[in-house]
Amino acid sequence: MHLLQPELHTRRAFLRRSTQLGLAGTALPFALNLAAMGEAAAFTATDYKALVCVFLYGGNDYANTVVTYDDPSYTRYNTIRGGGGGQSAGGIALGKAALAATLLNPTEPLPGGRQYALHPSMPGLTGLFNSGKAAVQLNVGPLVVPLTRAQYNSSDRATYPLPPKLFSHNDQQSVWQSSSPEGSTVGWGGNMGDLALSSNGNSLFTCISVTGNAVFLSGDSALQYQVSTNGAVSINGVKNSVYGSTAVRAALTSLIQQPSSQTLENEYTRVTARAIAAEGQITSGLAGVTLATPFPSGNSLSDQMKMVARLIGARSTLGSKRQVFMVSLGGFDLHDNLIAQQPVLMQRVSEAMTAFYNATVELGVADKVTAFTASDFGRTLSSNGDGSDHGWGSHHLMVGGAVKGKAFYGSAPPVSITNTAAPEDQWHVGQGRLLPTTSVDQYAATLAKWFGVADSELTGVLPNISHFGAAAGRADYPVNLGFMA
Repeated sequence: MHLLQPELHTRRAFLRRSTQLGLAGTALPFALNLAAMGEAAAFTATDYKALVCVFLYGGNDYANTVVTYDDPSYTRYNTIRGGGGGQSAGGIALGKAALAATLLNPTEPLPGGRQYALHPSMPGLTGLFNSGKAAVQLNVGPLVVPLTRAQYNSSDRATYPLPPKLFSHNDQQSVWQSSSPEGSTVGWGGNMGDLALSSNGNSLFTCISVTGNAVFLSGDSALQYQVSTNGAVSINGVKNSVYGSTAVRAALTSLIQQPSSQTLENEYTRVTARAIAAEGQITSGLAGVTLATPFPSGNSLSDQMKMVARLIGARSTLGSKRQVFMVSLGGFDLHDNLIAQQPVLMQRVSEAMTAFYNATVELGVADKVTAFTASDFGRTLSSNGDGSDHGWGSHHLMVGGAVKGKAFYGSAPPVSITNTAAPEDQWHVGQGRLLPTTSVDQYAATLAKWFGVADSELTGVLPNISHFGAAAGRADYPVNLGFMA
């Protein structure tokens, strides 16, 4: 059985279950306090490193993001997407002439003369790729085990398990972030945070979300600390006068932090006091950070990434050595109006990630910070008339000074939608839905190893990684994809 891993029935698993099965008001503090007593980090950081997950909610259309460009592949792409098989835009196919300015020029050409360009609205990320500061991971998506199309079609799900609830938005968002469907309480970003807690002066600032609640940043011990694009979220009654009275505010502040002999009330007081102290630390830290790097206005993703940059700038004040962040942008569920709406989204992604990289250069940490994209799933290569439908594998971007850039990683998928025995049809499961040739676990493991996670800890962070790599007899699906320095 691939879904049962006895080696993970450990203290970490016990903590997870105690949190899940208990009442929120009692079991969670118990589990957190118990966790604080034990499990040592896999590393003690002396330098600084941060990972930034850029999640594109809705399922980004891969074929118009990293666009096949060489003539034979482009012609097939244009035909499949309703352009008529020439080089002009049509249907949901982008015109080839518009792609010339965003052509990607890797140091090592792809086999078979394959070429790619980014969406025409992404000149910033094109520049980062061509200058060696960004790379593309081709055809990555959730896998429990490596699969061929025949194995995908097999009825033997014990030997060839599929990711749960494929093509479902909520479930695949959760699977990407946590290896489990909707309802999961622990993500791989949070699992990395668990291992890094002891490296940080204040463990609360290990996993930080600027996009609200997300399972990606939840660990067994690590909490996801949420901030807004304006900074720490304060308790209004403590931050501002109550009914116009500073005396009432002072009384309320004292009351909600007053110790109690009642266990649950005292725990609530402790958490409230911690929130007030954390807000003060964040506010103080951000006050000392001024960025000259311009971030585009009217771009919610840019606003989030600017806040991440400022928090990184405050790392010394906050006592942080290892941090995991999450930002996001929605609107990618483009069954309709793909040609009209995706350009704006791609522009926002490109501008935000480019400005963020430039800010890390300004802060002197460009080689210490890696941003990477993720999304529910890719989409169909075939057109539904005005858009594309839910898919599986997709192409993703990694940006940072430690990325081995100006390169493609993984296998370039053939451009096809037919279901034959021909080699070009083996890496999709109908309508051009890509069957991933790289798993999310491999993608995440490569980032995790750079972050400092030991080989022995990878299965605790990524529950399916033991099914990949040489140790599993699958050297063709390596644990380390090689895109990090």
